[in-house]
Amino acid sequence: MAATLCVKLLPKQGWLPLTQTVRHGSKSVTRHRRPMHILKQKLMAVTEYIPPPRVIPPGAYPYQRKRVQEDSPLTLIMKRHLKTVFEDSKMIAVVQNNASNADNMMVLKHRLHKHGIAVKFFPNQVVQSFLEGGLHANMAPLFIGPTVLFVSSEPKVKEMLSALRASQQMTLLGACIDDTLLSAQAVVSYSKLPSVSVVQGELVSGLTMLTSHTASMLQRHPAHLSALLQQYVKQRSSDGGSEGAPKAEEAA
Repeated sequence: MAATLCVKLLPKQGWLPLTQTVRHGSKSVTRHRRPMHILKQKLMAVTEYIPPPRVIPPGAYPYQRKRVQEDSPLTLIMKRHLKTVFEDSKMIAVVQNNASNADNMMVLKHRLHKHGIAVKFFPNQVVQSFLEGGLHANMAPLFIGPTVLFVSSEPKVKEMLSALRASQQMTLLGACIDDTLLSAQAVVSYSKLPSVSVVQGELVSGLTMLTSHTASMLQRHPAHLSALLQQYVKQRSSDGGSEGAPKAEEAA
């Protein structure tokens, strides 16, 4: 009996149900926002609630202490040596070392030593920490990569450039000459300037020439005037005879 009922209730294969439910989509969309007037938009922007910043209670996060790394004794000795070098040298050139071997460096040191120029090696980290906050702080960007210092008590720029031309592995980055920071091109222009003695000689010769011209001009006018008066007296004496001579003498 149950089997016959199940067979009657179950739809036969290939048959469609008598009623089908069809769901139609809504024809009107009502979820679009309505346009808001510009004045209302401004009013809403002005009156928008801005929550106050959240105050972090003290002790919620661990205290961050700045770790101050103390300099080692070797670093202090290098800084002391750098201080003496910068105080006693009028020319401090920064040169980049492009994989120069020991033989080329020895030859370069010998050439520079002839002109009283010394070669100094310092780590960049030590030099940058020494220059930080000092008078030569603007030289810190030059110390990048393998660098060498050329120092001398007098600014011997021509001799240094001639030695660098012979060494292709060394490149000039900049220099500090007489407490003035110069680029590589400015150092080349500085080398073309005449020496101080030559400039002083030219200045003295120019001043003496001006004084001699002034003295000659001051002496020229009275002499020229007296010559003209003498010529005038001679002309009057030759034209007027004996009567014109006393008048000419009075005029002289």
